[in-house]
Amino acid sequence: MEFFEFSEQIALLRENFPLERYIFGAGVAIVTIFLYRKYVEGGQFRKNHVKMDGKVVIITGANTGIGKETALDLARRNAKIYLACRDQKRCEEARQDIIEQTGNTKIYNRHLDLNSLKSVRDFAAQFSKEEKHLDVLINNAGVFFLPHSITKDGCETTLQVNHISHFLLTHLLLEHLKKAPQGRIVNVSSLLYGRAKIDEDDLHLKKSFGKYKAYANSKLAQILTTQRLAKELEGTNITVYSLHPGVIQTEIGRNMNIPKPLQWIMNPVFGFLFNKSVKSGAQTQIRCAVDPELATVSGKYFSDCEEVKEKKLLDPAKDNDLRDFIWKESIRLAKIPSDFSYK
Repeated sequence: MEFFEFSEQIALLRENFPLERYIFGAGVAIVTIFLYRKYVEGGQFRKNHVKMDGKVVIITGANTGIGKETALDLARRNAKIYLACRDQKRCEEARQDIIEQTGNTKIYNRHLDLNSLKSVRDFAAQFSKEEKHLDVLINNAGVFFLPHSITKDGCETTLQVNHISHFLLTHLLLEHLKKAPQGRIVNVSSLLYGRAKIDEDDLHLKKSFGKYKAYANSKLAQILTTQRLAKELEGTNITVYSLHPGVIQTEIGRNMNIPKPLQWIMNPVFGFLFNKSVKSGAQTQIRCAVDPELATVSGKYFSDCEEVKEKKLLDPAKDNDLRDFIWKESIRLAKIPSDFSYK
C-alpha cells in the first residue's frame, strides 16, 4: 500500500512539475551561459597555420599575463623570442615553462627595467650584439594604480613605464625592424584612454594626480604616438598598431590592494561576468603580430581582433593638437636626436 502511495506522489509531482521542464530549463541556462562567456571572451585569432619560422620577436613584460600567453602562442609558431622583463627570476621560470609547453628552445631571458631609460638603452645595445634584424616588437608591459612618483629620468612613473620607455625602445630598434622583410610594432594600450585628461602644463601630474588618470593618460599617449609613428614610417617596411586587449584579470591590478577576503568574493564573480581569460586577452596582439592580412595596415587601433574605424574612436584619440604635443614631448623625454631618420 505504501508503495502505491509513493508512486502516486511521484506521478503527481511529475504532473505538476514535469521533468522535461527542468531538463529544458537547465539546457537553456547552459546555452545562455556558454553564449554569454563567448561574448565576454571576444574575438579570437584562428589562423594557427601561420608560422613564424626564422622570425625574431621581443615581448616586454612576458613573464606573466597576456605577455606570457602571447609568447606561448608565438613559440608554438616557431618564433625566436626575447622575453624582456624586470624580474629575471620570474622571467626564467616563464622561459622554462614556455619551452616545456611548446618544445621551442629559442626562448631567451633578458633584463629590461622600464623605470630606467638607461636600462632600455642597455637592453637595445645587448640585443644589437645578438641579432641583426627584428621582425616584431610587442610593447606589452605595463603598470596600473601606482602612487605618484617621478623617475630618475624626470617622468611620472606610469607614463614612463607604459609609454616613454617603450617609445624609446621602439626608436632604438627601428633599424633592426627595417632589416626584416616586414617589421611590426605592437603597442598594448587600453580602452581607458577615453578617460584621459592630458594637461599640457602638467604632463607629469604634479598638480593633479590620479591613479586612473595616470594610467589613462599613458594609454592615450601610446595611441596618439602610434598614429604619428605610422605617418613617419610611410614608405618603409614597418607597420605599427595599438590595441585594447580587453578586461582581463591579470597581475597588472596587484597594486590596488584589495583585501584578500574581498578578492575571494570579487574575483570569481567579476571574472565570470566581465573578464576575458588571459588566452582571449592575448588574441588581439597576436593577430597584430602575426596576421599576413595586416601587412599593409598601419597606425590603426584594434579591439577584439578587429580594427576600430576612425569614426568609432573616442574623441581623445582624434585630437590632432594633442597628438602633436605628445609626440614632441615623447621625443624630448626619450632624448631622441632631432635629426633622427625614420626612412
